[in-house]
Amino acid sequence: MNAEQVASLEPALNKLTESFRKCFRTPTFEHFRTYLLGLIEEMPRKNVETIALAADMAVRTLQEFLSQLAWDDDRVHALYQHLVADRHSCEDAIGVIDSSGHPKQGKKTPGVQRQYCGQTGKIDNCVVGVHLLYTDNHPVNPFSCMLDSGLYLPKSWEDDLPRRHEAGIPDTLHYQPDWQIALDLVAEAMSNGIRFSWMTFDEGFGKVPAFWFSLDLLGLRTVGEVPANFRCWPTEPKYDSLQGPFASKEVRNVVRYSPVFTHQEWQKMKIKDTTRGKQIWLVKAARVQLVESDVTGPSRPTDRRYWLIVAKNAKTDEIKYFVSNAPASASVEEILRAAMARWHVEQWFERGKQLAGFGDFEVRKYLGLTRHWLCSRIAMYFLASQTTRLRGEKSADHVRAGDVGGGTAAGETGQLLAENAA
Repeated sequence: MNAEQVASLEPALNKLTESFRKCFRTPTFEHFRTYLLGLIEEMPRKNVETIALAADMAVRTLQEFLSQLAWDDDRVHALYQHLVADRHSCEDAIGVIDSSGHPKQGKKTPGVQRQYCGQTGKIDNCVVGVHLLYTDNHPVNPFSCMLDSGLYLPKSWEDDLPRRHEAGIPDTLHYQPDWQIALDLVAEAMSNGIRFSWMTFDEGFGKVPAFWFSLDLLGLRTVGEVPANFRCWPTEPKYDSLQGPFASKEVRNVVRYSPVFTHQEWQKMKIKDTTRGKQIWLVKAARVQLVESDVTGPSRPTDRRYWLIVAKNAKTDEIKYFVSNAPASASVEEILRAAMARWHVEQWFERGKQLAGFGDFEVRKYLGLTRHWLCSRIAMYFLASQTTRLRGEKSADHVRAGDVGGGTAAGETGQLLAENAA
């Protein structure tokens, strides 16, 4: 956003920041406000140095605000989630779990190592975060915000005490697989009043049976993508045995050969799964049993049945496999609509990195990283709430979602604000 657009929204931003004043001392609160303003302002990079110079303040002061000065970032985070729960709760709310890699140079950034980076699409030197998005999945005027982010700490950092100390890694933070980090994020959001109609995620999380069962224990209705080699039983086996006829089957083979699928006709459904609009999917679905976890000896099926859904893109022939714990009475179309809502998190990452500097952290301390992510989430929340509000005040004829102002949320907010004022 340019300076004029930021100035027009500054009163609304000031009102939002007042919600967090009790978490700061007065001078530190002004640094918080300055940092949020910098994150939404138009700059080539939105790191500490660039924001400080634009605000005509000492770079070191803003660096200390993130990594050293005393302010209650845990309370800011909780108040932020309370805000979302109070102002944006809805019956169709969907939680989206995803991870995101941020390429980084050197070895000093907390959690950095060579690992898969989604941003570059390859093994790269990067920091990986696990994130939880909230969206109302509205078909015309959607609202989405990032609720929380957790740093994935690789095993290489676990016992490297000098490196942990230098990066300020808390003694309480240890290696966890990404799916356990995600569970912690979900449980905390629920404790802060967030309620989800659905929880969805990609196959990186869906491939872990223990993740499914942990979400079951939280009482969440879930649907997630699973890899083609994910195992299940299309029918109850007669015996607990490793022999072929009684063993669990890969979902791709269940769909190809099991009568519960081969005796079905493909059903055609129109589901929106990208910013380009609705796409046609050919769908089959059946109830199956998953592989019970923590069982010694031959694997055995769960007593609970789950949906297994295969969806084939009618245009590209792309095939996706989904599992859901929704009841047998649930609509398959509703389940798929929730599963395809993952496009909101992809869009948020793109815009969050572009508009609020989500990936522009240049810090060497864990506290600085987590505080930067927190401020970026709040900045993006502000832009999303303003864009959604202004879209709602204009007729659909005035709105081209994702296309106004060069296709950015900031451009939409600025142009819609100008139209509304006129």
